[in-house]
Amino acid sequence: MKGLIITVGNDMMGDDGAGPLLARTLKESPLQGWQVIDGGSAPENYLHVVNELRPDVVVVVDAAEMGLEPGSIRLLSEKDIARQFIVTTHNLPLSIFIGALKEITPAVYFIGIQPRTVAFGFPLSAEVERAVEIIYKKLQAGSLDFPALEDNREMG
Repeated sequence: MKGLIITVGNDMMGDDGAGPLLARTLKESPLQGWQVIDGGSAPENYLHVVNELRPDVVVVVDAAEMGLEPGSIRLLSEKDIARQFIVTTHNLPLSIFIGALKEITPAVYFIGIQPRTVAFGFPLSAEVERAVEIIYKKLQAGSLDFPALEDNREMG
């Protein structure tokens, strides 16, 4: 499998830095079969790279306001993304970005992490740091088995 992980977020905005933390982790400890792009606040700027790479699967990871406990991880559907559950620190609505990705590869997954705090100058919360570790370990195990937003199970 040729997989691509695109992280989204801003390190200077508290838990919105979840994506960049995952990108750093993947660059420091790469996973076989996966490449990573730290998309920052403008992941759409990397669509040309995705087009060149032609991955079999794309996984987008970002902080997402879902009304859950901080650090909760959910697999979000296009409907969820269209409802604007996503923290809006980004230049382009993520629903448009996801749609553009699906034109390149139909296998696109969006993993959301519930933030505790998204505000300038705040650090990442312990719950979100733990969620990033969980996502890394699941990817390492070759799994994208995360509960959907409708599922009330908590990740542990």
